[in-house]
Amino acid sequence: MLFISQSLLLAAIGLAPSVLGVNLIASHYTGGIYTLSLTTTDNTSGKLSISSQANGCGTTPGWLELYSDSKKLYCFDESWGGSGYITEYSVGNDGKLTIGSQLKTTGNSVHGQLYGGPEGKSFVATTEYSPSTMTTYKLPLSGSKVMNLQKFTLSQRGPNSRQDVSHPHEAALDPTKKFFLVPDLGADVVRIFKINTDTGALTACGTAAASAGDGPRHIVFWKSAAGVQRAYTVNELGNSVSSWDVTYPADSSSGCLALKRAQTISTYAPGKKGGSTTKAAEIRVVDNFLYASNRADQTFGNQQDSIATYTIDATTGAIAWLEAANSYTYYPRTFQFNKAGTLAAIGGQTSSTVAIVARDPATGKLGKLVTSLQISSKGRAGEEDGLSAVIWAE
Repeated sequence: MLFISQSLLLAAIGLAPSVLGVNLIASHYTGGIYTLSLTTTDNTSGKLSISSQANGCGTTPGWLELYSDSKKLYCFDESWGGSGYITEYSVGNDGKLTIGSQLKTTGNSVHGQLYGGPEGKSFVATTEYSPSTMTTYKLPLSGSKVMNLQKFTLSQRGPNSRQDVSHPHEAALDPTKKFFLVPDLGADVVRIFKINTDTGALTACGTAAASAGDGPRHIVFWKSAAGVQRAYTVNELGNSVSSWDVTYPADSSSGCLALKRAQTISTYAPGKKGGSTTKAAEIRVVDNFLYASNRADQTFGNQQDSIATYTIDATTGAIAWLEAANSYTYYPRTFQFNKAGTLAAIGGQTSSTVAIVARDPATGKLGKLVTSLQISSKGRAGEEDGLSAVIWAE
């Protein structure tokens, strides 16, 4: 069978090698949801532009979840004023968003995730940072009410001044979609819940302990070719990442997933550390490489923060420092890789920019800036404003 690369095919029809029709979606703390259009040439140069804008996700949209198979986008409002919204949008072929159903919430939702049911989209779980809660609802959003509200408490304060109460930051599904993992920045634990996929009910399975003062924020999973399962957390307060052994029960209907911490490594090169205002933010895994963003470290100059890069041992899942890469943004709260693993979209919260950065799939290293675009107004250093999220709409 003859294989023709995309570059050769495009050249044959008289076009420059490009990624055509690629869209991204970004949200901003002023309320706008933006569809971005990206064209690139050999992943070395390109153009990023705003093709459309939508509203309807409250005053401070903070988290986006895209379901490409159904072309549905869910936006979670981080409003701190006592109320907020979960909003569903239909995503057109051109990336344009059309508002659909909407649900008013109590606000302060820093993360949301669909789960359960025959297609994994019958319920939605949110985590509320300051109220110290995890809330579940049944879909559709219109007319839905709270199914369950979990209130988390601390037995004692943590060593960091921000650990005065429980601060759940995410409700992440494990690969089997039978468990929720909830990193709790205030409690220095990952809370584990078993999911009843028929009813959407959650059963607490206990916690996995991080080190005191770590402040786990987000979690991702990885699996070796031989079936070794690992999880990795980014620790906002400790400016570190942790590796966790994952154990599944013999009977998932009655047992619980368990985590055991194996490693904790800084988000800075050996011998270096972050400053008083630095905060690790997001974590991603691509093949056998792990990435975490550092906010306000300015490793690469004025308002040029870093992305920490690690290798993952293909057999054991152990992580090792590889390098720090330029994020080409200030305060990178959010980043995500395209499906091909050749480009990273990095969202600088304070710079309010989306930077498209080249990635070498063989080495895992991030490279040069392909293109960048400022969206709406810039944020203020250390404040909750500016760009909140960016995702690929592939």
